[in-house]
Amino acid sequence: MTLRHLRIFITVYQKESITGAAGLLHMTQPAVSLAIKELENHYQIRLFDRIGKRIYTTAQGKWLYEYALHIVSLFDEMEERVKTWNDKGELRIGSSITIGNFILPKLVCEFQKQYPEIEVNVFVHNTDTVERKLLDNQIDFALVEGKNNYEQLRSERLMDDPLCFICSPKSELAQKSNVSLKELERYPMILREKGSAVRDVIDESMGYYQVNYKVIWESVSTQAITRAVSQNLGISILPYLLVKDDLKQKVVSLVEVSDFSISREFSIIYHKNKYFTPMIKEFIRLCRKEIPDKI
Repeated sequence: MTLRHLRIFITVYQKESITGAAGLLHMTQPAVSLAIKELENHYQIRLFDRIGKRIYTTAQGKWLYEYALHIVSLFDEMEERVKTWNDKGELRIGSSITIGNFILPKLVCEFQKQYPEIEVNVFVHNTDTVERKLLDNQIDFALVEGKNNYEQLRSERLMDDPLCFICSPKSELAQKSNVSLKELERYPMILREKGSAVRDVIDESMGYYQVNYKVIWESVSTQAITRAVSQNLGISILPYLLVKDDLKQKVVSLVEVSDFSISREFSIIYHKNKYFTPMIKEFIRLCRKEIPDKI
């Protein structure tokens, strides 16, 4: 069993196709099939079920993939670091949207003042997408909101981020000093998309408080949500960090809810098998130093 076998297996797993893997690797299909067969014989396991013209990864195949991916990635990382030992390094940071907009730019700026030779690449998306990037070792670590959804990932809490209800200044809610959750059930909701950390926290909290709510609009764009709310199309729940400027400018209004408090955690997450380079450790140290415990 060699690194070549593992690379072929990883490609077949990711492409879910012998043909697709062969094309990507510039190999013949029989050569790819032989490599998979040799790997199966070596470990005495079946990696893929072949049903009709498709292949399906077995439970043993999924288990091996996690190890194979990080073995190959660690080897590639070693090769790259040895070859460019005296050259500049690279830091690949993932971030969920709120942190990417309001916290990460300052951290990266501060880091590059101290280490100008390090190239920092940032990927900003919703938490679920960022976590999948970590699982595939496409980023080194990430700063995200919400809970960690994968047992292969480890997390460290950084700070709490409060969420708040907002409405249009034209809404009757804007004129009330205090409302209950039950009163809000009759107002349509405009929320972030399923899979985002904000939405996960909202759905979980509303379920806990047994609130019936109707979502009429979903968007990945906070700006689109606040604009829709400002036109009195519905109400929303968003992180205070994202709407504080709109609140100051009176684009939207804060809804004071008497019996409800909701927040989420900002965390550093990384793969449990990830090797931490000195630069990764230094950036995480900077995060712990610069990010306040609460907003």
